[in-house]
Amino acid sequence: MKHTPLLLAFLALASAAPAQAQGKLKVKTKPATGAAATKIKTPTGKTAGKDWSVKYADMVTAERMRTHLAVLASDEYEGRETGQKGQHMAADYVAKQFKTAGLTGPVTTGTDPYQQHFDVEQVTWAEGNTLKVGSTSYDWLTDFYGTGDSPFGQETSVKPVFVGYGIEQDGYSDYAKVDVKGKDVLILLGEPTGDGGKALLSADGAPTKWGTDTGRGAKATLAGQKGARSVFYVSFNPTSNFAKQSARLAPFLARPSMVMVGNDRPSRVPAFFVSPAVGLAVLGTTDAAIQAYLGKINSTKQPVASTFTVVPMQIKAERKREKLDTQNVLGFIEGTDKKADVIVISAHHDHLGKHDGQVFNGADDDGSGTSAIITMAEAFAKAKKEGQGPRRSLLFLSVTGEEKGLFGSEYYSKHPTFPLAQTEADLNVDMIGRTDAEHEGKPDYVYVIGSDKLSSELRVVLEAANKQYGPIDMDYRFDDPNDPNRFYYRSDHYNFAVNKVPVAFFFNGVHAEYHKENDEISKIEFGKMEKRARLVFHTAWELANREGRIAVDSNKP
Repeated sequence: MKHTPLLLAFLALASAAPAQAQGKLKVKTKPATGAAATKIKTPTGKTAGKDWSVKYADMVTAERMRTHLAVLASDEYEGRETGQKGQHMAADYVAKQFKTAGLTGPVTTGTDPYQQHFDVEQVTWAEGNTLKVGSTSYDWLTDFYGTGDSPFGQETSVKPVFVGYGIEQDGYSDYAKVDVKGKDVLILLGEPTGDGGKALLSADGAPTKWGTDTGRGAKATLAGQKGARSVFYVSFNPTSNFAKQSARLAPFLARPSMVMVGNDRPSRVPAFFVSPAVGLAVLGTTDAAIQAYLGKINSTKQPVASTFTVVPMQIKAERKREKLDTQNVLGFIEGTDKKADVIVISAHHDHLGKHDGQVFNGADDDGSGTSAIITMAEAFAKAKKEGQGPRRSLLFLSVTGEEKGLFGSEYYSKHPTFPLAQTEADLNVDMIGRTDAEHEGKPDYVYVIGSDKLSSELRVVLEAANKQYGPIDMDYRFDDPNDPNRFYYRSDHYNFAVNKVPVAFFFNGVHAEYHKENDEISKIEFGKMEKRARLVFHTAWELANREGRIAVDSNKP
């Protein structure tokens, strides 16, 4: 996606604050003398012609971020797994830095005004889980397994609704005239394909978001939006090897996972995977009939009504549960004349913890973002102490549980300290310390995701800040609604976006150490990290000090 030309950026900014652009702005001040007389603030955070954003952005340094990251990504913090010792240590560290810098704690519940506590449940699969279709029994991890939560703690009779590929987009819907509310659905993995395995639902034959591994999440999300209770996935692709796949996943399935407690459970529905043998038994059919059915979909490029007679199955998939406490960390800087409006700068301080004796320190994911927002908070707090505080209020939000399903940001969005109607934007920083393969050997860059999906003005403000303060390449490729990675849905900004709060997600892309035990501080490129963090800082400064709020005027997928 190309950048907006400078002229368009200027015109858009001018239309947002016409009095300022035309030199007609009148600032009322109390009479002052001496040095105080020079500190007349304009709506853009400049004083008597001086751009203070530069001075305080210079505090957002590689050295300062390294200091914080050396603590957060150390073995002592044990990988910062949600609800565990290391994550609590990380939360305490962030809270201490906010307090030391002079931010206030806005949390009114609990004993620490900087920490917003809530409960999650650590769950593990119980032994003896079973599945039976007719008189045939099937084994856990051999013919079926589950991810996420489970509604089948007791043996339950399930007669799933077969919805083909479980896809819904322009010109193709497996849910047309199908009611799945409160029901369980059986969904085919993959998507319609033609010669050479080319996707038929894309213009160029490339896989759509439905046909990749992450497409399972898109299908589960859609099923949840339709009201389904659970999803069962099956693949009848001859090249699939269910037994090999389940054996590879067995060690991961043995590890504890997490869900949110009570009414705050994540929106994605519980998902199970069944072998082709189970799928054929439930559909009461043969492999030949299934292949003919799939061939008809491929030839027509349209959903085909199923004539299969679904057979009920008996399933027990019990999960053991342990309640754990976890917490977000909030640091607040009150604004001046527009203090009711709030700009959020967010990152997540949790990571993957320890597994098989290895500590997953998550230096980039998201030690880099957490270190960056602490450093930005220090700079903004210094500005406020020196009389250059923001017009709008700033909330620095360090969330927990991102790795488990965006739990912390979801909890905050449902229990906001400041009303979401007063929250003007969220600038989310998740992984800004590395270079992905696409940009090796190229100029400095950052992926920016979602910046114009809800507000066209946010993109304009961002690009103007980038041009003014030392531009880096801003890559928008992941804004494509058909992007199979679905990064827009995979970090904490998303829980603001679903509540119509404009967002911009700053990201360096994935790399070889992503979610690996060797995501260490020694691999962080602090020079690039500094430039990305300063871009976020300048953008936040402009949003906090401009005359008008950015308009919520877009509704892009």
